Amino acid sequence: MIFKEGIGWKACFDEERGIYTAERGGGGYYNLYEISAEIFDLLEDGMSDCDTCRIISEGRHLYMDVNDRCGPPYTVVFDDDYGKIAPWASVVSSGRIWPEDLTDAAVELFDSEKNNREQRRKKREERKAREKQ
Repeated sequence: MIFKEGIGWKACFDEERGIYTAERGGGGYYNLYEISAEIFDLLEDGMSDCDTCRIISEGRHLYMDVNDRCGPPYTVVFDDDYGKIAPWASVVSSGRIWPEDLTDAAVELFDSEKNNREQRRKKREERKAREKQ
């Protein structure tokens, strides 16, 4: 595995599987993304937090944890396979995990989560098929 790291972020290229991932964290938040090779190549130590946030968030959001004192802490799991996709990540969980239906609704509603729509729709259809059995 090849890693890049800066203040508040870490990115990884898993050479064996050809997967690029990145995490961002700080006071009250943690985010994990699957990113592209192009995003990985843009990341450099010393970049501003604003630049790393903008670049990394172009990837597919896998996991999010919020504990910012503006309300109760919560965790959103966008892809249940986040641990397999990024086994190296230091995942943070401080609150209740959102229910599947709420996560599905957020993915459909927010343009920032559009990279998850195909994956979430497929998962939702699989859940509905299991419920009918």
